[in-house]
Amino acid sequence: MSTSGAAVPHTVRTQFFNSTNKRFLQPSKLNHFRSKCELNRRGFAFRGIVAAGSSLMASSVIAEPSQGLERLPFKQEGYNYWTWRGHKIHYVEEGEGMPIVLIHGFGASAFHWRYNIPELAKKYKVYALDLLGFGWSEKALIDYDALVWRDQVMDFVKEIVKEPTILVGNSLGGFTALVAASEMADKVTGVVLLNSAGQFGDANMENEESEAKGIDKYFLKPLKDIFQRVVLGFLFWQAKQPARVESVLKSVYVNSTNVDDYLIDSITRPADDPNAGEVYYRLMTRFISNQRKYTLNSVLSKLSSPLLLIWGDLDPWVGPAKAMSIKAFYPNTSVVNLQAGHCPHDEVPEKVNEALLDWLSTVAITPASQAV
Repeated sequence: MSTSGAAVPHTVRTQFFNSTNKRFLQPSKLNHFRSKCELNRRGFAFRGIVAAGSSLMASSVIAEPSQGLERLPFKQEGYNYWTWRGHKIHYVEEGEGMPIVLIHGFGASAFHWRYNIPELAKKYKVYALDLLGFGWSEKALIDYDALVWRDQVMDFVKEIVKEPTILVGNSLGGFTALVAASEMADKVTGVVLLNSAGQFGDANMENEESEAKGIDKYFLKPLKDIFQRVVLGFLFWQAKQPARVESVLKSVYVNSTNVDDYLIDSITRPADDPNAGEVYYRLMTRFISNQRKYTLNSVLSKLSSPLLLIWGDLDPWVGPAKAMSIKAFYPNTSVVNLQAGHCPHDEVPEKVNEALLDWLSTVAITPASQAV
């Protein structure tokens, strides 16, 4: 999701990004899109990324809590596993037909698509992938970067899906889907973003204060690392407590009916992995600080497939203005606005399933016989 936010406490989101924003973001150089789409400082660790588009679907669909939907069974041992670059990767596979790959947000897993997989699998071949470091996938001790997950998704499509596919992502998963699609136009026939992460800006913007950078690198950074490790170690322990996860989830679900034991367990269980704390530290100190160099401008400029935005307009982290900005930047986009929060696919799955199925029926797909 960014359930993304479920793993990132309010305090660390505020403190960490207040400091990085002061250090890196120079107002005079901000792109005009970013000025409109900047996340609230209460928001989660990644600035949202949205898509934009040609046709507008349902300007505002009234969302209601899910009722009577089939739900993916929760399996403590997970479903299927794939070895990627020596790492164990978890994924769910259901249904038959045109393939769809679902990608979760920060702190979540394939189980966050629990109400979408069974419904979509009635017509399509559905995969839900756990990104490396999250969910039931291995908590690898690597330097995390947006390109790691891009490569993981690209290889998953090539090695497991083996057909042209649709990529669907929420929050961090949305940005991952977008970056992957921009690099494999012949293998991705459409992209769907749900309250996605990412930001507009100048990827080539450089910090002119080279001397200050040197002082920071060699004298201040070691001290910061020690301090951050202590603080983030405590925050990780706090963040994985069920009560804390429930509290954060309820802050980003407008209707918290679906914030239940299933969802909370799917987030807290992976945090018990021995390497989970170190992965959290690396994500919060390394990935978040360097992900700014991957901008929506550069990624959308390389995208060629149709784009659908399903947006929870009441998201306290990534508002609907961002969706409109992406639509203005990338015309081949359809937009569905929902009265929901940051994770509309789990909060109002009926509405999201309906929007997805309607849009999928209009997307031209390369025949399945044409292998990737």
